[in-house]
Amino acid sequence: MSNDQDSLKNKQFSRREFLKLLGAGSLSLGVGIFGISNILKTFKEASAITEAASPVLQGNMSNNKNITNNMNKMNNSDIRPFSVNFPEVDLIELRRRVNATRWPEKETVTDQSQGVQLATIQKLASYWATKHDWRKVEAKLNSLPQFITAIDGLDIHFIHVRSKHEDALPLIVTHGWPGSIIEQLKIIDPLTNPTAHGATPFDAFHLVIPSMPGYGFSGKPTTTGWDPIRIARAWIELMKRLGYTRYGAQGGDWGAVITDQMGVQAPPELIGIHTNMAGAVPSNVSKAIQTGGPMPADLSADERHAFERLKFFFTKGVAYALEMGNRPQTLYGIADSPVGLAAWILDHDWLSLELMSGIFEGHPTGPTRGDVFKTSLTRDDILDNITLYWLTNTAISSARLYWENKLPFFDVKHVSIPVAVSAFPYDIYTPPRSWAEQAYPKLIYYKAHDKGGHFAAWEQPQLFSEDVRAGFRPLRK
Repeated sequence: MSNDQDSLKNKQFSRREFLKLLGAGSLSLGVGIFGISNILKTFKEASAITEAASPVLQGNMSNNKNITNNMNKMNNSDIRPFSVNFPEVDLIELRRRVNATRWPEKETVTDQSQGVQLATIQKLASYWATKHDWRKVEAKLNSLPQFITAIDGLDIHFIHVRSKHEDALPLIVTHGWPGSIIEQLKIIDPLTNPTAHGATPFDAFHLVIPSMPGYGFSGKPTTTGWDPIRIARAWIELMKRLGYTRYGAQGGDWGAVITDQMGVQAPPELIGIHTNMAGAVPSNVSKAIQTGGPMPADLSADERHAFERLKFFFTKGVAYALEMGNRPQTLYGIADSPVGLAAWILDHDWLSLELMSGIFEGHPTGPTRGDVFKTSLTRDDILDNITLYWLTNTAISSARLYWENKLPFFDVKHVSIPVAVSAFPYDIYTPPRSWAEQAYPKLIYYKAHDKGGHFAAWEQPQLFSEDVRAGFRPLRK
């Protein structure tokens, strides 16, 4: 153990002191590629963090009699229909809080280097309070078959849309943070009804789209232990419970980590996975970023680009994850202020912030990116997702997944089953084909796109759907 780590174990640190240490040479503590858990484990030991838990579906959701199911009391394997209907009083209160926001002064720079700019968030708030219509997305959700089932003691919400094509391949699709099932709404018809989108019946899928524990309409864990490995086990059980004996899995962000873990656990029914955030960073690259060492000399141009993007992320872009990984319970402000929540969600990564800010600023292709940043994402899409977090009061419960996680986000996970990879240029990093081939011995599909970012299914649903079809095509019977 390094001297820095010894000192961490022997004294209490404030968040400010911790982040100062991280910024001053930080990566020598063994961050790993999103292996923030290595630092957090030491820091948790030093700080004697007390476990915090919340009741399942607390806040307005827990008392909402208009929600079809009592999600707190399912202790069996029943699968029950579910629908959504928040009381109007909840929406009125949301708008009241948005309008009552106490604004700070304007940032002292002319760019986004200090975070979400005041003008941007004020435009978002104005639209949210006066023009956004939650009932539209609520009706969309209720037009889809939704269910609740209890797995491993926790209620799991999921959308389940079966294709009209009999030979469709079942596929479980997992969102990430700060996403939700809202991210996947645009891919449901292209994947379940491919003939309406230029594809063949052979490309059809039956879709299962769950809300992760602590997210959306799923239950909020009241004890520790719901990490990506356990969620992967729960998804395997969900597909078994639905009667699927041959299926695929797909994910991005946390969904990618969970999907990789499904591939590691490799139940016989799982024939392959597709990821749009590959865990593919080689150990020598990971070590160089961990230690602050030089870039390996033998990297190709694509690999050097990926290295630089990862280095930037771990020096400039990871603070949100550190806070949620270290002290999720402290983030009361985002549970109390809808505008605070919106800003926290917008600032996930620098390129997503640029994209989403551009949408509210009136240049939806981004201020500098041109057509390569062009997206189908709208103001309503963004606010549908944020509003779901607000109405379900899941800002804190969703953040706890970072506290639970012990896995590196981007490192190789040793998946042995067939894998398809989509790489988007404006994601946190773009995995080169060479890394994907090393990480996934049974790589059956790889495509690098010239547009699209972290929320691929949401931003580029057509490209995403085409990749999912192509990726699983070799595995169909």
